[in-house]
Amino acid sequence: MQESSTHEGHGAWATLRAMAEKQASVPMAALFSEEPDRAERFSLEAAGLFIDYSKNRISEAILDALLQLAQERDLPGCIAAMFRGERINRSENRPVLHTALRDRSGRSVMVDGEDACALARQECDRMLAFVDAVHGGERRGATNEELTIVVNIGIGGSDLGPLMAVEALRPYWRDGRRSFFVSNVDGQHLADVLAQIDPRKTLFIVASKTFTTLETMTNAQSAVEWFLAEGMDRTDIEKHFVALSTNRQAVADFGISAENCFGFWDWVGGRYSLWSAI
Repeated sequence: MQESSTHEGHGAWATLRAMAEKQASVPMAALFSEEPDRAERFSLEAAGLFIDYSKNRISEAILDALLQLAQERDLPGCIAAMFRGERINRSENRPVLHTALRDRSGRSVMVDGEDACALARQECDRMLAFVDAVHGGERRGATNEELTIVVNIGIGGSDLGPLMAVEALRPYWRDGRRSFFVSNVDGQHLADVLAQIDPRKTLFIVASKTFTTLETMTNAQSAVEWFLAEGMDRTDIEKHFVALSTNRQAVADFGISAENCFGFWDWVGGRYSLWSAI
């Protein structure tokens, strides 16, 4: 795998830079006028996704140069290294294994003596069992009410990822279920949500990799204070709060048991956390 410097003055980088300067002044309308089939030539479909990149100032020559750049930078080798669990995140010296979170092939990828794929499958099975218990009514609140309200407390990827997924899966929503997302440390955001919900029917999800994120933990503590002020007991936290975190000790100190803590690992980068317990 090559070093990460770009060498912009050499090879494909230099070619692409010259092409970009020449292409920058070409009107988009002119490109479509000269190439009526442009939308078909510069679009593709894969894995159920359709990508149209024809409305960029790209040409066959530029596309060839981009592919040449990928070869020069050994992109195929870097991809293979990622799938092998090598530490391609050089700034943090970590593997980048969001791929293991989605891998159902049964293969093994060893990281620090542990099988990342097996760990991911095990945690997915735990989450599925928990969700089935909530939806099936076996997992209930402290007053034996069904948990029909979910409040996700997180920030960044721990908020936007699940929010996107919930919206994308709107056609599959279950009747009678409501979900809310709290990310802003401004107390009004949480207050607006709490005004709409019943603590006896609410499951709070505290999503923080380190369980020390200021915004998330401030909102989580405020949620606990509201929960207790509404007449619930501190021992009831166990039935109404779950954690998504790598810091199991901090989770336990908060009052959430290991059984209700769903983990992920250092090799799950925040931007890819959607496929983890998040």
